[in-house]
Amino acid sequence: MNVLEAAFLGAVEGLTEFLPVSSTGHLTILEKLLGYNIDDADITAFTAIIQVGAVFATLLYFRHDFRRILTAWGRGIANPSWRDDPDYRFGWAVILGSVPIGLVGVAFKDQIETTLRSLWFVGTALILWSGVMWYADHAGTQKRHEEDVTWRDTLAIGVVQCMALIPGISRSGATMSAGLLRGLDRVTVTRLSFFLSIPALMAAAALQVLTEAGNISDGVGWTATITATVVSFAVAYVAISWLLKFVAKHSYSVFIGYRIALGVTVIFLVSTGIVEAT
Repeated sequence: MNVLEAAFLGAVEGLTEFLPVSSTGHLTILEKLLGYNIDDADITAFTAIIQVGAVFATLLYFRHDFRRILTAWGRGIANPSWRDDPDYRFGWAVILGSVPIGLVGVAFKDQIETTLRSLWFVGTALILWSGVMWYADHAGTQKRHEEDVTWRDTLAIGVVQCMALIPGISRSGATMSAGLLRGLDRVTVTRLSFFLSIPALMAAAALQVLTEAGNISDGVGWTATITATVVSFAVAYVAISWLLKFVAKHSYSVFIGYRIALGVTVIFLVSTGIVEAT
C-alpha cells in the first residue's frame, strides 16, 4: 500500500470512527474499491490497527475526564470510603460494559475477519441498523444524564456493542442506540460511546499486532499502517469536537439517511457485478 492510499484510509477511519456510520464498513468498501482482497490477513489487521489513532485522539480530547475517573477509581479500589464517588462507579461501569465485545470478538474472530467482511453484509447492515437508530432516536426519552449512568446501563450497551462486530452496523451507532433506549440523552450516550471505544479498539488492535505482525510486514507494510494511524488520530480529534456539538442540537437523521443511501449503493454495485462482494 502506498502512502497516499494509507493517508486516505486513515482520514476516513478518523472521520467515521465515532460517527454512527460504521468506520469498518467504510474501510472495507474503500479497500475493495482500491483493489485489495478485503479478507486477507494483512488488510483485516490494518483495518483494526489504524483505529488506535482514533483511540489516542479520544484519550487526548477527554484527558481531564479520564484523569478524574481513573483517580476516583484508584481511590475507590484502595479505600472503600471513596466508593460513593460517581466517577468510581462510572469507571467500573465502563470496564463492565467493555467485557461482552471482548468475549464475542475472540469467540468469533475467524468469522468476523472473513465471512462478515463480505460487502453483502456491509450493505445490508448499513440499511437494517438504520431502522434501529431511527427507532431509538424517536423512542428515547433522554431524561437521564451522565451522572445517572449505572453498570446496568453500560452492560446493556456493551452487549449491544457486540453487534458492531458486523461491519456496517457501527460501534458508535450500536452504543448510541442502546443508550438512547435506556433513556440517556444524546450527549451522554455519545460521550459514553467514546469511553467504551478505548478498551474495545485497543484490545482489537493489540491482538492484530501480536498475531499478524508478519502479515503486515509482508503485505500492506508498517510504513502505510503507521501513516494511516497518525492521520486517523489527527482527523478523529477534529471529528470528536464536531460530533459533540452536533448531537447537542440535532437528531441522528442525517446519519440515518446517509447510511441508507450508502447501503443501497453498495448492494446495487455488488448485485450488478460492478464490484465483487469479497
